[in-house]
Amino acid sequence: MLDVIGAGFPRTGTSSMKAALERLGFGPCYHMYEVLTHPDHVDRWVAVAEGREVDWDRVLAGYRSAMDWPASHFWREQAAAYPEAKVVLTVRDPVRWHASMRTLISSGPRMLAAGDLPPAAERVLGSMRRLAPVMDSIGRAAFGPDFSMAQDMPPVEVAVEFFDLHTEAVKRAIEPERLLVFDVREGWEPLCAFLGAEVPDEPFPHLNDADAMKAMLARLTTEGVVSSPFGGG
Repeated sequence: MLDVIGAGFPRTGTSSMKAALERLGFGPCYHMYEVLTHPDHVDRWVAVAEGREVDWDRVLAGYRSAMDWPASHFWREQAAAYPEAKVVLTVRDPVRWHASMRTLISSGPRMLAAGDLPPAAERVLGSMRRLAPVMDSIGRAAFGPDFSMAQDMPPVEVAVEFFDLHTEAVKRAIEPERLLVFDVREGWEPLCAFLGAEVPDEPFPHLNDADAMKAMLARLTTEGVVSSPFGGG
């Protein structure tokens, strides 16, 4: 059962948020890395994206929070399923977010279509290729009908408009007392105040998503091993 629902787009500090929530005791936190390290989870998301009746307790079994796609795309459904859960909408400068999303697409989804990968990597990436239609469906809902994760982001002015529309949609749908609009640069204080948690005596985790993705993909393509930036992940 979720206590914290992520509603932000990828590349809005979702890796840092996963680490922060787990440090505060709201873990495990579901993130795209969970799909990479548990390939059987792909079946759960295929069913969700196909519009079948969803048992969110099954889809997110064992997790207390969720950030990043695919989970965060379904924030509205999760908010209805878990009316006591709080919602965190992660945001950042939208122009910098657009650049980061382009990096994500060029270093990740395009590689899934590349071929000529070592057998060990192919075994891992086979499950991610099965997830590709789900991610394309999510991307089209977020960025328009022509979007594909294997191509590129829309032009910056178009993508920023979609980013702003998403932010406003979440603000309209979720009661103000239940919602935190949060930039990870703000650090522990607003997040802890919102969640009723004690502020840790350590810096807020700031994980570099782009560097972590590149390092993970480099090891994946050579060893077939998913290395997570999260402790024990």
